[in-house]
Amino acid sequence: MSFHPPLRTLMGPGPSDVNPRILSALARPTIGHLDPEFIRLMDETKTLLQYAFQTGNELTLPLSAPGSAGMEAAFVNLIEPGDTVIVCQNGVFGGRMKENVERVGATAVMVIDDWGAAVDIEKVQHAITEYPHATAIAFVHAETSTGVQSDARALCKLAADDGMLSIVDTVTGLAGIEVDVDGWGADAVYSGTQKCLSCVPGLSPLTFSTRAQTRISNRKTPVQSWFLDMNLVMGYWGKGTQRAYHHTAPVNALYAMHEALLILKEEGLHNSWARHQSNHLALKAGLEALGLSLVVKEQDRLPQLNAVSVPPGIDEAAVRKQLLNQYSLEIGAGLGQLAGKVWRIGLMGYASRPSNVRLCVHALEAALINQNLTLDRGAAISAVNKCYEDMQ
Repeated sequence: MSFHPPLRTLMGPGPSDVNPRILSALARPTIGHLDPEFIRLMDETKTLLQYAFQTGNELTLPLSAPGSAGMEAAFVNLIEPGDTVIVCQNGVFGGRMKENVERVGATAVMVIDDWGAAVDIEKVQHAITEYPHATAIAFVHAETSTGVQSDARALCKLAADDGMLSIVDTVTGLAGIEVDVDGWGADAVYSGTQKCLSCVPGLSPLTFSTRAQTRISNRKTPVQSWFLDMNLVMGYWGKGTQRAYHHTAPVNALYAMHEALLILKEEGLHNSWARHQSNHLALKAGLEALGLSLVVKEQDRLPQLNAVSVPPGIDEAAVRKQLLNQYSLEIGAGLGQLAGKVWRIGLMGYASRPSNVRLCVHALEAALINQNLTLDRGAAISAVNKCYEDMQ
């Protein structure tokens, strides 16, 4: 029998709610991946992606695989066996960077910070002083596991000033907060479609600087992954109407991504960032009225991903289960060191709207009262409404 999924409101760490326009784009007729019209769509997608990343990088494309493959593509193309890479870890995904470095045959020098804290710039500077021969600095700009953002501009500058490449994970950042690839001077930046772009999962926006392209072209060893080798992929995503066959692109998924980027362009980058911030502030007001607190310091918080401390005596899994079963609302659990200690509430892309904020706060209030927490019914929604009124 055909599969018919339930209708959910997705307010976890991803995927996020998909805009109906994007779902509609998925259903358009499939054409060949070398069709002239599809090549035109590829060129438009690339231009729109350069807008989203704020870059003129020629090597900018959506990789035909999810954000984890974007991470791997950055490392296998830029790092060679015997290299040293300074890897910043303040959550799950810095640890995955370490694994990528080691699988390439390179050495990872770890700069460790607490989960929920931003990357410490002084620690990174110390690592550079100790390992001046390092090839690159890798860090997570928007750490999905903790809801924290780090200072990408400062970290990329440290790398550039010392002749190192910068590898930046902004899977949860793109379209939700400022991402300024050229302004940062970043060398390799990757993201995902299922977060603030509100597209379906399965593609990874990726961009490489001219300096990074030179590194890729002048490698001493072949890129260990044939599929992710940018020297080959650019034969398909390069200029002109003649494209070299590399793989069968996910045609309909790229229709969806094109539509997602078009929606972002219509709204405008700054308006998108402002929308995520305003809905975050309203959610914060509601959470505080429920007696809940956010894990991350205010100046380091991601507005699109909120790590909320679970109160003592509350069964966090039971709360999530009630939200899913009673309200068809999904929020996320904690990962790693934060497992069982936090909820991760996403306000990403199409999911970042006032109706979702109100639904989430109302549902949380009901679930907490169900666990015998004494609350003033309706106070949280009133706090949300007042926050929105004050912002008008």
